[in-house]
Amino acid sequence: MGRIDYIEDPAAPEANSVVPSVVAIVRDDGGRVLLIHKTDNNLWALPGGGHEIGESIVDTVIREVKEETGYEVEVETLTGTYTNPRHVMAYDDGEVRQQFSIAFRARLVGGEARTSSESSEVVWVPPEELDALDMHPSMRLRIQHALERRDAPYLG
Repeated sequence: MGRIDYIEDPAAPEANSVVPSVVAIVRDDGGRVLLIHKTDNNLWALPGGGHEIGESIVDTVIREVKEETGYEVEVETLTGTYTNPRHVMAYDDGEVRQQFSIAFRARLVGGEARTSSESSEVVWVPPEELDALDMHPSMRLRIQHALERRDAPYLG
């Protein structure tokens, strides 16, 4: 299923759903950031996805990273909340989802890289090379906030 992201776009369609979701900022011992190449919008992104009934939000982070990358992680801390009502994602099936994302920093504990139906590539990227990747501005913001190691999570 394809997706178009709109942010601060007056021509964006009106949202008709909200789904809590997570992203994980995972770094290896060399400081590189774990990224996936998304199959739905053809952009680079942090691993993550929707929260499901019956799981804690930490369980969501662990499950989504494993599903999309093959890696096992342990959640360290909350780095931000992202709920901009002027950021919507329009899917091919007619759903227009308002952004509701919670970002966490996580530590790699095991596993091996593998792709999924949602990720065509799984890579570790040095922070200084992130600007060269085709990535949505909202994803860049999440990474920036996590790498800044703020005293408090971003609330937005």
